[in-house]
Formats: sequence, C-alpha cells, structure tokens
Amino acid sequence: MSPVPRDDGGVPRARRALVAIPQEDWRGANEAKSDKLRHKSLQRRARARGIELRHSATGYALIDATRKRVDDRGDLTLDEIESWLARA
Repeated sequence: MSPVPRDDGGVPRARRALVAIPQEDWRGANEAKSDKLRHKSLQRRARARGIELRHSATGYALIDATRKRVDDRGDLTLDEIESWLARA
C-alpha cells in the first residue's frame, strides 16, 4: 500500500487496517497439564521399581527389565497403572 501524501510537510506515513489477532483457546489446558504431571509421577514410581512406563495409541504398558510387558497388556489406563504400582 502506498503512503498517503500529506501536505503539512511531515513524514509520510501509510495508513493500514489492523488485523484482528485470533483468541487462544485454553479449554482443557488444566486437564492436559494434570494428566501430564500424573504420567510423569507414575513414570518415576515405575522406574524406582525397575519398570518402564510406555505410552502408545492403544494405551499404557509397563515393561520389565527383560523387555516383556507386565501382565501382557498394552492397553492400560493411568488408573490401572496407579493401582498396579500401589499393590506391587
């Protein structure tokens, strides 16, 4: 856009319309953060027992030192992982 000519002898300036900034959507951010913190906490608890916590598209799995799934399951939820770690 070319600047608008001014006759007052000042510095020519362009006049442009401001673009509206889209508003960010923060819905669900608290739940996502608490899930992430819970996952990290369970991961630390599992490592303390020599077990690795892994996540896939189907769910969570606990992997022991011999690289075998604990209870031969790969579709556990965080609640199931937490209860397993509590009783083991």
